[in-house]
Amino acid sequence: MYIKKLNPMILWVLISLSLTQLSVAKSATVIDAEVETAIKKFQKEVTGGAEFLSKVKGYLVFPSVIKGGFIVGGEYGEGALRVNGVTKHYYSITSASLGYQIGVQKHTVLIAFLSEAALNNFIRSNGWEAGVDGSITVSDWGKSKDITSMSYEKPIVAFIYGEEGLMAGVSIEGTKFQRILPN
Repeated sequence: MYIKKLNPMILWVLISLSLTQLSVAKSATVIDAEVETAIKKFQKEVTGGAEFLSKVKGYLVFPSVIKGGFIVGGEYGEGALRVNGVTKHYYSITSASLGYQIGVQKHTVLIAFLSEAALNNFIRSNGWEAGVDGSITVSDWGKSKDITSMSYEKPIVAFIYGEEGLMAGVSIEGTKFQRILPN
């Protein structure tokens, strides 16, 4: 009975996230400027960040992902896929969740593609879901640890940094990525 009452709420969150994408999409120029700032912050704050990014096949950067919830939660952000330092496509990141959660948080997400195959599969897809279309490892590193010395089991690694606000739990599993602007 309790779950049936929440279903309309989940639907409302999903619809809201979809409408947000359509009504608040930033311009390519704004996204590129925000992505550049997020990359510089990553390279400054993460030991080995610049060297790491120079070795990956491509990286997807969402400079400002807003996550919030009270039992029912959602997340949304816009960003760009960079290959060889050049923007190739623009994407949104969305997710909805149900469970014990409360709070609001803003953070940056950088997803690095370590293999050419993983990058190409992501680019060819039209609507990609983490955990379904590809598996992502969320990196857990300390400020003093050089990420170039770390080894990763999966060909896609996510870094979450620049957290502001308070929200328990960080997960990429079930997150959807959708191309948003023509390029």
